[in-house]
Amino acid sequence: MFSNALDRNDERAPNERPVETVARSFLTVDATHCVPVYASSAWSSCAVASTVDTALIILHGRLRNADAYYASALRAVKAAGRSLDNTVVVVPQYLAHADIERHNLPSNVLHWEWTSWMGGDTSLGPVPVSSFEVLDAIVEQIATAGRFPSLRQVIIAGHSGGAQVVHRYAVVTRVGAVLATHRLRARFVIANPSSYVYFDDQRPCADGVFVPFDASRCPAFNHWKYGPKAVPKYIGDRDFALLEREYMRRDVWYLLGEHDCSPTHPALDVSCAAMAQGPHRLARGQYYFRYLQRRHANTRAGITDTMASPDDARQIAHHLKVVPGVGHDGDSMLTSEEGVAALFGDL
Repeated sequence: MFSNALDRNDERAPNERPVETVARSFLTVDATHCVPVYASSAWSSCAVASTVDTALIILHGRLRNADAYYASALRAVKAAGRSLDNTVVVVPQYLAHADIERHNLPSNVLHWEWTSWMGGDTSLGPVPVSSFEVLDAIVEQIATAGRFPSLRQVIIAGHSGGAQVVHRYAVVTRVGAVLATHRLRARFVIANPSSYVYFDDQRPCADGVFVPFDASRCPAFNHWKYGPKAVPKYIGDRDFALLEREYMRRDVWYLLGEHDCSPTHPALDVSCAAMAQGPHRLARGQYYFRYLQRRHANTRAGITDTMASPDDARQIAHHLKVVPGVGHDGDSMLTSEEGVAALFGDL
């Protein structure tokens, strides 16, 4: 297994400061409460956008700099040869209490602990709302509002902390029925997260062999967001075997930066639960993909024999791409040739 990295007391300091910019548009998550969103005109306008066939939802990283991710999303759209005439772009912003105070925001704006939104935890105020429920609201509004009659696909993507949200949301999302009802395809693009959710107690050794992890070394190694125990309210008592089967059927792309391989990167999760998954992001992503391949090697649907059913006729729909020459850089990842292909290729 892997030892813990350096102890850096100021590791989270950059994200524990108020953001410089907050989006001016807001998404209503429930009847009263909202989050800021950066969005293209097709979303902001009340008019029917009959030419939009694709929705791109991008999640920011731990710095909550949604404006930068919105700019990257627009560049990715352009690099794909698409435009805002056929692509609606939405970037929600998960704020902290310090952001609310700094920008004197209304009392109904939701805010989280600095990083708890990455795992689907509920907001600290003004009411408890899961960060996953924000994504539910976006997808449901895009799918059901009637403003996008030509919509065919929804892409949910994120980098770093945002990729942690996307990965875990892809595992536990509740919007499958909404997507199916409206005949919408969904794709999840996960770029350079610090950790993943494992479905059992297996973890990689340095030689790539998976063995049961010694819990005495890290008692919470298999707790959410790293495993299926002690899950947040959004998940409830849903069966993880079923969640895993559904996850393996989804269209999921993992993007890993070739140079995102520093075990001392200041934003790397170095908790014992994360270190049990590998020494750095590149290794953790490669190990996790290998883990899924091993678990689902015996069925066409990418699920284990114990979970197979006669309806599991689809092939595994997960893909991994390493982006050459790129480290922990969201813009470079999402706008790279590999990133654009993961976002928009063969939809």
